[in-house]
Amino acid sequence: MRQVLISGAGIAGTTLAYWLRRHGFAPTVVERAPAPRVGGHAVDIRGTALGVVERMGVLERLRELRTDMRGMSFVNGAGKTLAKVTEHTLTGGLTDSDDVEILRDDLTEVLASVAQEGVEYVYGDWITGIAQHADGVRVTFARGEARDFALVVGADGQHSAVRSLVFGAEKEFSHHLDTYLAVFTVPNFLDLDRWQTFHLTPGKLAGIYSARGNTEARAMLGFQSPELDFDRHDLEQQRKLIADRFHGQGWEVPRLVREMASSELYFDSMTQIRMDRFTEGRVALVGDAGYGPSPLSGQGTSLALVGAYVLAGSLATAHDHRTAFATYEREMRPFVLRNQALAALNQRKQTRFAQWKQIQSMRMLSRLPFSSRVMKAAMRPLTEASNALVLKDY
Repeated sequence: MRQVLISGAGIAGTTLAYWLRRHGFAPTVVERAPAPRVGGHAVDIRGTALGVVERMGVLERLRELRTDMRGMSFVNGAGKTLAKVTEHTLTGGLTDSDDVEILRDDLTEVLASVAQEGVEYVYGDWITGIAQHADGVRVTFARGEARDFALVVGADGQHSAVRSLVFGAEKEFSHHLDTYLAVFTVPNFLDLDRWQTFHLTPGKLAGIYSARGNTEARAMLGFQSPELDFDRHDLEQQRKLIADRFHGQGWEVPRLVREMASSELYFDSMTQIRMDRFTEGRVALVGDAGYGPSPLSGQGTSLALVGAYVLAGSLATAHDHRTAFATYEREMRPFVLRNQALAALNQRKQTRFAQWKQIQSMRMLSRLPFSSRVMKAAMRPLTEASNALVLKDY
């Protein structure tokens, strides 16, 4: 079982490579991008996942790179502040918790820094075929020569090629949550100081938050929509789609749309991956490929970190992959289901009345002397779900 191919050099894939190597395996990571990916939104490490990065020896480094947000505000189309809170933020939750909110590319860079020795990385290539047999897996690639491995792990995200090749078409497991989100880097032209500012209109959200010591910012443009048909690899088509959706919006939206034209872009649907099993024969899925909860849950990164740790540990302590995969499924499924349920709690139709209620609630909260306790109570489902699995020592 020692030769393991991992598809995807993101959070799940890099973490899995680290732990497999620690347990004496020989992991190879293949990544379609020509180099480590940059950009993306801020992500959160919570609960059990904090224990994973602590055991990797990188928790303190991640705390140094955290976004360290002080709060957020909501503005109208003219830029007038409607509500301002410091107890929590839209992207990171409570501001006084032990959770770590960090830019996705900063997290992957730190993880990769400790997952280099003994790990083979192949960039600019991807899996095109998987043929399982009694003693292993024959894998073909778009550019490289075919190779044999003992096991294959799909850590290649929401649109996993490994999942499509082995388990079935994406549409069988993908559950669209009626929302799309675009994230891209912009200058910190509002001079935000560890702060987030958002503008809501019915069915749409525009926002910007400072990043990397206020030297830059990340913009967010989100909108509600039934499932759309677009080319995931055509960034110009995506930019036009987003610009059309936000045409005529107020506040700083026109500038954000202009900045988007020259920035790297993350754009995708808020989609949850639901599967009856995470393994098939000698192939396993980890992270978003097998159980992506969607950003609406706030737990995608934590599930990826914990899933990689549990999968590697299960393989290290089992005599064969069947036993290991059964243990992985048994350990992860309750944790996955509990965290996926958070997305439903956070999915609300952004009608004008719903937005008005949200802003009025934040206004009232900011005036209460016990606002911090109120917010902690509101965040209890997330806190309990993120701590619902106890890490084993493998």
